[in-house]
Amino acid sequence: MDLFNKSGVLVASVLVMVGTAIGWQAQESPIPAPTKIEAVATRIGDAGHVAAERRLQEWADLGSPVAQRELALRYLSDPDKRDEAMDLFQRAANGGDARAAGLVGLVRAGPGHLQR
Repeated sequence: MDLFNKSGVLVASVLVMVGTAIGWQAQESPIPAPTKIEAVATRIGDAGHVAAERRLQEWADLGSPVAQRELALRYLSDPDKRDEAMDLFQRAANGGDARAAGLVGLVRAGPGHLQR
């Protein structure tokens, strides 16, 4: 009887761990694919779109290099946010975004070198 109880607890524990692992893998990432991030960024446009910019900011805060790059591109047009743009470009480049790495040098070189 004691062996049955120990075996039952062991089996139940394994089942709980397997279920937890399956549930964890099924969770959707809070950061969408780069193509979706870029699509949201294009919706911001010149006039600005508050909700889209807010989403970019959320994804950038979560560590998305693509969102950091896209948000930095938006901030370049605002002289008050230029330092923040440079910080975002650097974070994106450090996170592995090759486009951001190339843009860091261009932005530092001056406004005449950067065209979108």
